[in-house]
Amino acid sequence: MTAHYDDKETRDPVRREADLMQALGPFLARVAGRAPGWGKLLDGCDLRAVSDRDGLAKLPVLRKPALMEMQAADPPFGGLALLDSLAGSRIFVSPGPVYEPQGKGPDPWHATRALYAAGFRSGDIVHNALSYHLTPGGFILDEGLRALGCHVIPAGVGNTEQQIETALAVRPSGFTGTPDFLKVMLDKAREMGRSLDCFRTALVSGGALFPALREEYASRGIGVAEAYATADAGVIAYESPGHEGLIVNEDIVLEIVRPGTDDPVPEGEVGEVVVTVFSETYPLIRFGTGDLSTILPGPSPCGRTNMRIKGWMGRADQRTKVKGMFVDPKQVDAIVKHHKAVKKARLVVTRQNDQDAMTLHVEAVETPGLAAKLVDALKAETKLSGAVEIVAPGDLPNDGKVIADERDYSA
Repeated sequence: MTAHYDDKETRDPVRREADLMQALGPFLARVAGRAPGWGKLLDGCDLRAVSDRDGLAKLPVLRKPALMEMQAADPPFGGLALLDSLAGSRIFVSPGPVYEPQGKGPDPWHATRALYAAGFRSGDIVHNALSYHLTPGGFILDEGLRALGCHVIPAGVGNTEQQIETALAVRPSGFTGTPDFLKVMLDKAREMGRSLDCFRTALVSGGALFPALREEYASRGIGVAEAYATADAGVIAYESPGHEGLIVNEDIVLEIVRPGTDDPVPEGEVGEVVVTVFSETYPLIRFGTGDLSTILPGPSPCGRTNMRIKGWMGRADQRTKVKGMFVDPKQVDAIVKHHKAVKKARLVVTRQNDQDAMTLHVEAVETPGLAAKLVDALKAETKLSGAVEIVAPGDLPNDGKVIADERDYSA
């Protein structure tokens, strides 16, 4: 069994960087000429002269709010996709809303390296418990698994008992999904007097893999790795058997910029992850993910030589991922605006029983039925269940936070 997916993963870092930078200028010029949205964003830039990271850093960063404005003005993709190459593809919608196309060919989100590094191999049967509904999460790993030669159970989310019965019957050796849901399945099977001891390998994404949860999976004989992916860019970085940070995927230029600016930070400083993805169908140029991370020094002990990042370290904005779904401050604001009794609100995200939990704290004069209405409103806006706590006017902190992520990422 080979340790690496291919020779690209172990290239001399100087050669990899030279290959990326040599391809950059022609790629930028080609994209600006074919996609009107990019042509407008990059108008006036000498794109063919961009041949290094300093030149790339002079281009603007595209972030989600601007992307959503462009898509609203020119649906569905804001002129950023190469529509002539997307015939027959899927269109997804993520919270925001943000619309994403599926690229062409096998493994369009470049998930195979992450899966291979996690231990998946051709012929494995894999239970894929990421959502296939509207968002591309399920398809990102499904396409990668099938490109790798695995058999995929497209389980999706929910229907836990049915998923358990399927896994007990088919006996998949692999699991893909959010970090929390694997434990939900294992615990529910135990309640049913059954054991999902078939699972041996897992790749999780869509949320933080907390150390305590990783240790519990290891105690059950399941080796778990994580992948950092977005609906727009696909798999950006992934964990390897070295378990020291996440390795940046091949054919991606990753930068760390100071939050709120377009300026790269010195190596080792925490900042926002910005990626340039060499896609001929949905190219991304200096796309700001909104996620915080930092670059780690040196190569991975697993032998892969690409840049490493520490992993997900929070959000540069207050947009927060809960149970694999993003919750945006605008959604909290919508609840406030639709309930006149509410003067101010703050969504607090915590961990309870090894799962994400959220509570909407609102300043209001409590009236009969208000809390129940707000519970329903929270679920309607975010598509997630949460609790509501009503406090007196003036009790919430005056710190500008609409969403407070109070999860402990060190435990």
